[in-house]
Amino acid sequence: MFPFNSPFQQYLDHIILLAAGPRRLPCPCLPAFSLSIPGSLENPAPEPGGNLEIFRFLHYILLGAGTSVVNLGELRQELDRQEETRLAPYAARSSQAIRRRFEERIQQGHRQNFAVDADRILHSQAYTRYIDKTQVFYLIEHEHISHRVLHVQLLSKIARTIGRYLRLNEDLLEAIALGHDIGHPPFGHDGERILSRLCEAHGIGPFLHSVQGVWFLERVEKQGKGLNLSLQVLDGILCHDGETHLERLAPEQEKTFQRLEEEIRLKLADPDYPLKPMTLEGCVVRLADTISYIGRDLEDAITLNLVRRDELPSLVTERLGRTNGAIVYTLVSDLITHSFNKNYVGYSPEVGEALKTLRQHNYERIYNNPRIKQETEKIEELFTDLFHRFSRDVAEARRDSPIWTKFLDHMDDDYRRRQHPAIIVRDYLASMTDANFLRQCQELFFPQPLPLKFA
Repeated sequence: MFPFNSPFQQYLDHIILLAAGPRRLPCPCLPAFSLSIPGSLENPAPEPGGNLEIFRFLHYILLGAGTSVVNLGELRQELDRQEETRLAPYAARSSQAIRRRFEERIQQGHRQNFAVDADRILHSQAYTRYIDKTQVFYLIEHEHISHRVLHVQLLSKIARTIGRYLRLNEDLLEAIALGHDIGHPPFGHDGERILSRLCEAHGIGPFLHSVQGVWFLERVEKQGKGLNLSLQVLDGILCHDGETHLERLAPEQEKTFQRLEEEIRLKLADPDYPLKPMTLEGCVVRLADTISYIGRDLEDAITLNLVRRDELPSLVTERLGRTNGAIVYTLVSDLITHSFNKNYVGYSPEVGEALKTLRQHNYERIYNNPRIKQETEKIEELFTDLFHRFSRDVAEARRDSPIWTKFLDHMDDDYRRRQHPAIIVRDYLASMTDANFLRQCQELFFPQPLPLKFA
């Protein structure tokens, strides 16, 4: 198969020699490279790096170098097998991903299941709109104030860092983190509260961004066909909401799509209904969500002169730190330390208490600060006007309306036929960026300049 005594043949011979017994030899074709292999042919070592791993690696090489086409499905299956020894006992396995619809191309491709989910979210239209959605502060033109896209990236990074030390599935962590705020409407949590009141007034129940995120990814993306994401990812998105500081958070395993739908109904019936993720990865994202925003929001508020750093409670500065960097480092370190090799995640009591104090401080001094709510009443009036206008346009099939030209014309017949007009309006409003919301209000409710010359 290979030229006699070629560097590649020497490399293969070297691997075979190493697999024959416990020794450490330099590779003749790669002098700086050497391998140490326990066990022997008669007694193969089961641990990573043993003979079984070597023979699998040798199979890789023979497969790739001896044929013109590499079997990507087999490579992915090998990565799935390696998770059995590489990941912690409580971590989610890629091979355990559950989807509504089986996809043969995933089984034949090189990407593991949760990596497929992360890629689908990353390339979705809803993800693109993160770029101009409010995190906390809206109607403020400042290039250093966080938008939701930055928050999502910070969460993804922090969650994967924690997961790496806890030996969890980083692909699953990334997918949940990237998708967790997909359902947020424009203007942050104020927009969410306003839209929820309108939805209830129109008889379709409250609006919750966690529920809307699952709905978007399953029923709105790809013209209404959905992305066919795994249950584990959708569950993590649904259950990401809810602060946990002093208690341990352990997963509720053995969920199904039927259970997911039941939990959505329970959450809509009672927005305070407690949910727990089905995976430890979902638990990590839920706690890392707070880590990613709690200090960053503080820095933004200091930049805007809403609060001063020397006003932070002493309990916070003593146990967590005075800057976002120190706060993130302390929380991540504490969480890893007190969750390592456990089937739950949680902080030490001291750090959990300090985090709760910081969160209370942020709510009192930042999130509920009347100085950042000066335009909220106007925003609510515009939401109401748009909801009523678009409800009429859907009911009367006014095809020149933006809700048709920018949304419904791009959805499949099944979505247009089956969804209640109020649900269609909700989905369209929730999909908007801050700028698009204001632009449509300007176009619909304010006189527009006429041309200098008429045709």
